Amino acid sequence: MPHSLFSKLCRLVSCVMAHQISTADRLKCKVFNGAFAGVVGVSCTFPLDLVKTRMQSQNKSMGGPPKYRNVFHCFSSIFKSEGPLGLYRGVGVNLLLINPEKAIKLVVNDELRRHFAVKSGKSKISVKHEVLAGAGAGSCQIIITTPMELLKIQMQLASQIPGNKMTAGSLAKKLYQEKGIRGLYKGTLVTALRDVTFSCIYFPCVGIGTQLFHRESDSKFTSFLKTLGVACVGGAVASGMVTPFDVVKTRIQTVTPGFQSVTYNGVPDTFVKVIKNEGFGALFKGCVPRMSVIAPLMAIAQSVYFIGVAESLFGINTAHY
Repeated sequence: MPHSLFSKLCRLVSCVMAHQISTADRLKCKVFNGAFAGVVGVSCTFPLDLVKTRMQSQNKSMGGPPKYRNVFHCFSSIFKSEGPLGLYRGVGVNLLLINPEKAIKLVVNDELRRHFAVKSGKSKISVKHEVLAGAGAGSCQIIITTPMELLKIQMQLASQIPGNKMTAGSLAKKLYQEKGIRGLYKGTLVTALRDVTFSCIYFPCVGIGTQLFHRESDSKFTSFLKTLGVACVGGAVASGMVTPFDVVKTRIQTVTPGFQSVTYNGVPDTFVKVIKNEGFGALFKGCVPRMSVIAPLMAIAQSVYFIGVAESLFGINTAHY
């Protein structure tokens, strides 16, 4: 095994020295970039994601006034009662799984776009292919996103239960022992509805926006700023539009006792009960913090991915891709 790894490393180094890179090594660089982009993005935006989850988990049918009146009240309350570290509760499982999740999302979309471009013989792909590439990326990521979100939500809510010492590992073990692998994939359907729809909106926005604003004369820094801006707008639009799916997903995936007074049985049932008990507006709970999270998260991730950290790190010339 050590010899095999050493041989692979030597092969990669020789490719770098020759400024050439194979398809496999190109994909490895993209996976590294996607993973790195995810970590940077989550580290910057996680407190807002925590606020979003706390807001969406509030249920009027539980009786009494809501614990959090608005986004700012929620943020300040968490900061005062749990301290600065409380704003990063549950970040561990997110940082662990965001590597493969963002890598899959960005790389699959990139490779599908590349495939459609080669197939059509054009440098620019059609809107239909933009949507298909986004759908493919969203479909592939849910294998990681579903358990990641399920565990993250429980950890973000855990501090509200006195004496709770639950960890992501102990929760994952408990769910697996009680319900098997299905326990970790509760809410897969609504996660797919959210992520596939998001990607079908986000990636075409970024692709079309990049085509509209990109100029051959742009410097690397100018291209970076344009990518940052386009991704931020695309992330805000897409995340706002899929918020109802995110609210339903949060309700379905909240398995910690004491947070739900209503039993939800599947996606249609959850939609109906949320609207019936709390009104149509409840489907957009946490919309502002969600957009505030996803817009910079995707902007940072897309831009870091655009920079090509792996290529810079190993001295690979992307012209040889």
